[in-house]
Amino acid sequence: MSRPARLRIGLVGLGTMGRNHLRVIGARDDAEVVAVADPVPEALEAAVAASGARGYADHGALLAEERLDAVIVASPTTLHRPIALDVLASGAAVLVEKPLAATVAEGRELVEAARSAGLPLQVGHIERFNPAVMELGARLADGALSRIYSIKTLRAGPLPERIRDVGVAIDLATHDADILCHLAGARPERVYAETTRQVHTAHEDLLYGLFRFPDGVVGLLDVNWLTPEKQRRVTVLGEEGMFGVDFLTQRLAFTRGRKELEPTYLGGYAPTFAGETSELPVEPAEPLARQLDAFLRTVRDGTPPAVSGEEGLWAVHLASLLLESAATRRAIELRPSEVPA
Repeated sequence: MSRPARLRIGLVGLGTMGRNHLRVIGARDDAEVVAVADPVPEALEAAVAASGARGYADHGALLAEERLDAVIVASPTTLHRPIALDVLASGAAVLVEKPLAATVAEGRELVEAARSAGLPLQVGHIERFNPAVMELGARLADGALSRIYSIKTLRAGPLPERIRDVGVAIDLATHDADILCHLAGARPERVYAETTRQVHTAHEDLLYGLFRFPDGVVGLLDVNWLTPEKQRRVTVLGEEGMFGVDFLTQRLAFTRGRKELEPTYLGGYAPTFAGETSELPVEPAEPLARQLDAFLRTVRDGTPPAVSGEEGLWAVHLASLLLESAATRRAIELRPSEVPA
């Protein structure tokens, strides 16, 4: 089916991510947000005034009244399933913000609905589109480390006021579960986790998780809502040295260990052994803009989604296994042929 030169987009949910989608699409000339939906009158009025889109108090009215090529679902996680199912039933492609759904069962339902309808379902794992992560992934694929030993992620910050329906496992660890699998080029064979609840009233707000991959690579996730400043990093250690990415600054560095390291002495002791660190070139870009580039290309040309519904479902599955591991105080083995169920 041919698509118009200017794609007609609907947007459901006008929180932080929804407003960012509205801003980024508003700067494009190949797509426009023609309709928005949100139950909060103030948010709806502000979006309509800023964009000129038609406003609706609920997504059902939006889908009934508008002819759309695609819809972006940026609502709270627990609403992803019903909204995205309605979008698919209307015949529009859908981009669901990360995480795909609140539970594995809900995520599977969305994947199966998209498959049955023959419509694209992309999941908003935005960190895949960070320029530093894309550059790191390309270098790893080219064998820059020869062998990878471990991948460690840190995703921390204060408790966000907007998150009350899920904990850090579903909201944050889905990011890093996806990144770990993406960079390792595999899915884990074993997972283990510990969680605590310190300030959140209903869900875990700190999680340490371990992944063991089939080729021996070890993954570590450190996610929490207890750190007083926002931190987003990934470190990949291997035979040739160590890559480090700061998601926030889009900085990529490589440290090569020298065979004979010269220690730095302090009061007669040698507390540090410095390798040779260099910052690698990365062209800055807004990850959300790149994510929307990929999604709109899929809508227009029929290319496979850059992050498929199946990949988003796996992230939810792995986050759920981390919660199960923490609750049962045991490591959980994954079968090689396992699929989320």
